[in-house]
Amino acid sequence: MNGAAADGRVRAGYAANDLTRPSSVTVQRAPRTRRSLAVIVAGSFATGGVVALMLAAAPLIPAEEPRMAGAALIGFAVGWAMLALLTTRFTDHPQRWACAPAVFMGLGGLLLTGGGRGASAVLDWVWPPTLLALVVWMVLQVRRHLPGPSRRWLMLPMLGVLALASVGGAYQTVGAALAARANPAPGQLVDVGGHRLHLRCTGSGSPTVVVQTGGGEFSSNWAWISPAVARDTRVCVYDRAGRGWSEPAGAPQDGATVATELHTLLQRAHVPGPYVLAGHSFGGLYTLTFAALYPDEVVGMVLVDSTAPAGPSHGVVVPSSDSGSYDLTARLSALAAASARVGLTRLYAPVEAGSLPPRARDEVRASIGRSETLESTIDEYAQAGTSATQASALTSFGAKPLAVLTAGSGSAPDWFGKQDRLAALSTNSQHRIIAGATHEDLIADEADAAATTQAILDVVSAVRTGEPVAR
Repeated sequence: MNGAAADGRVRAGYAANDLTRPSSVTVQRAPRTRRSLAVIVAGSFATGGVVALMLAAAPLIPAEEPRMAGAALIGFAVGWAMLALLTTRFTDHPQRWACAPAVFMGLGGLLLTGGGRGASAVLDWVWPPTLLALVVWMVLQVRRHLPGPSRRWLMLPMLGVLALASVGGAYQTVGAALAARANPAPGQLVDVGGHRLHLRCTGSGSPTVVVQTGGGEFSSNWAWISPAVARDTRVCVYDRAGRGWSEPAGAPQDGATVATELHTLLQRAHVPGPYVLAGHSFGGLYTLTFAALYPDEVVGMVLVDSTAPAGPSHGVVVPSSDSGSYDLTARLSALAAASARVGLTRLYAPVEAGSLPPRARDEVRASIGRSETLESTIDEYAQAGTSATQASALTSFGAKPLAVLTAGSGSAPDWFGKQDRLAALSTNSQHRIIAGATHEDLIADEADAAATTQAILDVVSAVRTGEPVAR
C-alpha cells in the first residue's frame, strides 16, 4: 500500500507539473497572435472599403453626393466594428476602443443618407473638430493597446489620413462660408421645378442675348463680355444646375434637359424672346439643342469655339433613355465629388480664373471650391455623348444670323473643318478664326474676349436690320 500510494503521488505530481508548465504553449501562441492581429487589422479596413463601395452602389441610396458619402461612411463603420469584435474574440489584444470610430462614422453616415444636403449643411460644422478630437484619443488608445507592426504600418497611417481629413474638412467649411458671404448672388434664383437656377439680366433692348457657358463654368466666366454687350442690348447669363449660385438638380443633365430648364427659367423670370443665343465650348451644344427645340424664339446665334454635334441628324431632340448607365456614372461622380468635402478642390481653386476681372475671379474660385460644382462638372462630361447627339437635331438654321468663332491656337487638325460645318447651318453666317487665341482665351482673356463681344453685337445688329452678318 505504501508503494502504491507513493507511485500515485509521483504520477499526480507529474500531472500537476504538466498543468502548471505554460512556457511551451506561450512561446508557440504569441507569434500566431501577432500575425492574426495584423491580418485582422488589415482585413477589417479592407472589408470596410468593400462594404462602402457596395452600399454606394446600392440602388436604394439616391445618387447625391451627401447621401453617397453617408453610405461610404456606414461601410467604413462596419470595418471599425469588425476590428473591435474580431480582436476581442480571436486575439489577446482586444481593440474595444475601435467601437468609438464605428459609432461616429455609422451615426454620421445614417444622418447623411437620411437627411441629404440638409443634414450635410449642419454636419459640415460638427464633424471636423469632433473627428480631430477622436483621432487624438485613438492615437493614445493605439499606443496603449496595439503592439508592434500592426500599430506602425497599419493603424497610425490610417489615423494620419483621418487627421488630415478633419483639418481639410474644417478648411473647406470655413472657406466655403467666407466665400459665400463675400460673393452673394448678383441675380435672382428662380424655381424651375424642384430646384432653383440663378439668372442675371442686365442692359435693355431687343433681341435679348442669352449666354450658355462652357463645360464646368458659370455666369462669372463671361465677366469681360456680358457687361460690354449690355451697353447695346439686354443680356442674360445664368448658372446651370449645381454651378455658381444655382442649386443641384438631382437628375440627369443632358443637353435636352439643360435646354428645357433654360426655357423654363426664362419664362418664369419673365424674359420673353426673341433670343440671340451665345454658347462657348459645351455651351454650344446646349445652344444648338435650344434652337432645335424652340426655333420660333431664336433669331440669331453665336457659337464660340463650340463642341461639335455628333451622331445621326434626325431633326428631333431625343432625351436620353439610358438611365441605368447614367445612374452608375452619377454614383461615381458623386463619390468623386466627396473629395471636395475635405478641401481638395479649394486648394486647387486659386490657380484658376487668373485673367478675369478681380470680382469675377473671386466668384469663379468660390464656385470651384464647392462639391456641387465638381459633381455637376463630372456629370456634364459624362453626358457629353448624349448632349452631342441631341445637338445634331438642328440640321438647318435657315437664313438667321450666325457667327462662328474658332480659336486659332491649340486646336486639333480637324477642328476647323467641324467649325466650318457649324457655319454651314445658316446661309447668313460668318466663320471667324481668332489668330493666337486659345479655346479659353475667347472668354477669359480681355483682348480675345473683345472678339467674342463684337461677334455677338454683329449678330444683334443683323437681327435688327435684316442685313447679313458683318464681315
